[in-house]
Amino acid sequence: MLFYGKTDVGRRREMNQDDFAIRKYSYDVLAAVVCDGMGGANGGNVASRVAVEVFMAELDKYEHEHPSFFGESEEDILDCLSAAVTAANRAVYKTASGDASLAGMGTTLVACLVVGEKGYIVNVGDSRLYLSADGEIEQVTHDHSYVQALVDFGTLSPEDAKHSKMKNMITRAVGTGKTVDADLFIGEMKPGTYAVLCSDGLTNHVEPEEIRDMVKEIGKNGTAESACEALIECANSRGGLDNITAVILSI
Repeated sequence: MLFYGKTDVGRRREMNQDDFAIRKYSYDVLAAVVCDGMGGANGGNVASRVAVEVFMAELDKYEHEHPSFFGESEEDILDCLSAAVTAANRAVYKTASGDASLAGMGTTLVACLVVGEKGYIVNVGDSRLYLSADGEIEQVTHDHSYVQALVDFGTLSPEDAKHSKMKNMITRAVGTGKTVDADLFIGEMKPGTYAVLCSDGLTNHVEPEEIRDMVKEIGKNGTAESACEALIECANSRGGLDNITAVILSI
């Protein structure tokens, strides 16, 4: 099993409001979460940290009761991820409600729980998860953003969406309301498949095919660490306009 993650403040921001965590539960069970916070000078930083901590704590609790998720059905595992997002949302919303300086804060969230050769995925917002295997790459998650909605309705082309001034406007976030809807997916994680979780500080600068090519180096002369560093370096070399986080998982 292979995993590594790194976050970087980028070239333009004074504070890193991204956060992430990785947890290895057993030889074939691995979890990771990436959050990209928003909401004022301190709010985004707090929102992403709280969401990561609470989300992982919920997985830890579930895994303690069901060691290595052994025997759990796909539905049970997806329910676990959904419950972890609900707990994170509740915690961020409660924290914001108790401090006027944090009012309105929230965060994106993308997470993957690898159990054997299955990847169980959840997302809220525009942080993404890609699966790369056999020289191909697929974006599994679907952005919850204003420009993505325009693309979905056919009123904006994918190419124009990349350059839209509204591309950072998200339509769902953890902690901005009492409840939140999360999308759930199941992906194949056969040997040689790499899951890449990342914030939009990476995807705003680096194309999926470039992510694929940098990740492919892991199977040659590179490592997950060097691939993460290459991804972040690439985003920074093109302006580094936002905080940048990249996490790579593989069995």
